[in-house]
Amino acid sequence: MFHAMKQFIPRWIQRRLEKALGVMPVVVVTGARQSGKSTLVRHVDPRRSYFSLDDLDVLDQARRDPDSLLKDPPLTLDEVQRAPELLLAIKRRVDTERIPGAYLLTGSAQFGLMRNVSDSLAGRAIYLDLGPFCPLEWEGVAHGESLLDELFLEKLNPDSRWLLQDGHGDWMDWLLSGGFAPALDIPETEGRAIWFSGYVQTYLERDLRELSEVASLPDFQRLMRIAAQRTARLLNQAEIARDAGLAHATCHRYLNLLETGCQIERVQPYTADPTTALVKSPKLFWSDSGLAAWLAGIHDRSGLIQRADLGFWLEQAIAQTILAWQRIDPVRRRVSYWRTRGGDEVDFVLEEDQNCLGIEIKAGRRIGLHDIRGLRRFVEAGRARGISVRGVALYGGSEARPLGDSLSALPYAALFPAPSKGKRADAGNTAEFQPIT
Repeated sequence: MFHAMKQFIPRWIQRRLEKALGVMPVVVVTGARQSGKSTLVRHVDPRRSYFSLDDLDVLDQARRDPDSLLKDPPLTLDEVQRAPELLLAIKRRVDTERIPGAYLLTGSAQFGLMRNVSDSLAGRAIYLDLGPFCPLEWEGVAHGESLLDELFLEKLNPDSRWLLQDGHGDWMDWLLSGGFAPALDIPETEGRAIWFSGYVQTYLERDLRELSEVASLPDFQRLMRIAAQRTARLLNQAEIARDAGLAHATCHRYLNLLETGCQIERVQPYTADPTTALVKSPKLFWSDSGLAAWLAGIHDRSGLIQRADLGFWLEQAIAQTILAWQRIDPVRRRVSYWRTRGGDEVDFVLEEDQNCLGIEIKAGRRIGLHDIRGLRRFVEAGRARGISVRGVALYGGSEARPLGDSLSALPYAALFPAPSKGKRADAGNTAEFQPIT
């Protein structure tokens, strides 16, 4: 049984949500089940009327007579993907009377790809994506105060609290726990595995069937496990289809369904470098590292340490924070990667407005100039094009030090704070904190 919780942890996306409600008549918060959408939207303005389409009576009303549900805005409507009929009814009402913040919607699928949505809310709605918690967010680090935000300052403060080793946690523990609040609240490996098993079963038997017809759920689950084994790597659909024993078209559709259901994300290659022959395939990441690890059969630290691809899992763990940073403002913030056909690479490229930051991840405790060849070439290529660009190598050591002009090494432990004492027993209500239904 999960605990009944009292404490609310603010989400990084909350400020943007509040601003959007003051401007747009429709605000849509999407995200995977259990990412915390319901708790967030109810916390933003408790005075709003709230209806969940998980309630069968509300669902029936939404399907039979959607206009009757929309009479008294401002309204919050949860899990709207279950009744696409509501979107057309909302469109009609907004076209009649445009009131900022009138309708706040949530859904466990990305609306732009949903089946049976025959008309869009273009010009009427803004879409915000809420992912699982990243370690810094779960530990209460405020929006705009993370290490990633400080890296965009003109000069990083060497006394930054993020560069001090006291209070840092272990990336492996964070990877295995993931970012769903109910899973974070379960310290035991066996109990957490049971929760992830129930989560996957719910996704397969409920959310997936609402999105699309799937001929074989075992085939789909096998594809999920194979895709989890390839996290943080270039996405090769032909290879995944072969290993899963699926037709290429079926594999393509299943991967799209995982993306539609907010389970995976594709990080696209950096495209602002026309002078270099770059790899063009996207990289695959899972929205939640704990779910990815469970699907890949990694249930504890010993199983993780033995992996030959340990470095890729470190990259997946760090990606959870980078993607959370990007979701705050996906218009101004972009995340990509850089890899040349000659073998030079940078794991992540972060862009905010006109500033560009290359991030290379190294698992070792020591780092030298030979470890950052790709990072140096990326910075040099950017400068040649007149771009404001810096490079950071995140490594397993404990010291921050310069590696050259606009290049520095920082401990990746700064992204993994030590869990607050008692935190996992006090803060789980930040997601839909109940058995998965």
